[in-house]
Amino acid sequence: MADLKKQFEAAAASSKNLTERPDNSTMLKLYALYKQGSIGDNTDKKPGFADMVGRAKWDAWNGMKATANADAMQQYIDLIKTLS
Repeated sequence: MADLKKQFEAAAASSKNLTERPDNSTMLKLYALYKQGSIGDNTDKKPGFADMVGRAKWDAWNGMKATANADAMQQYIDLIKTLS
């Protein structure tokens, strides 16, 4: 697990250096996988109707509910590799 955590942190660092910005759906997937991998299930209150970006992020993360942290980390690492 320690090795996976190091790979996850390295992928998060390399995500800041992608050659081009991914599309919005990929960005939401990256966000959700990162949050699920680092924090776990979403327990935050759903943002209000006027906060469309916040709601999209919340929905993406909430869609990962019950995904194991290690699984989310590995999916995040794999996705970053495909984007690099």
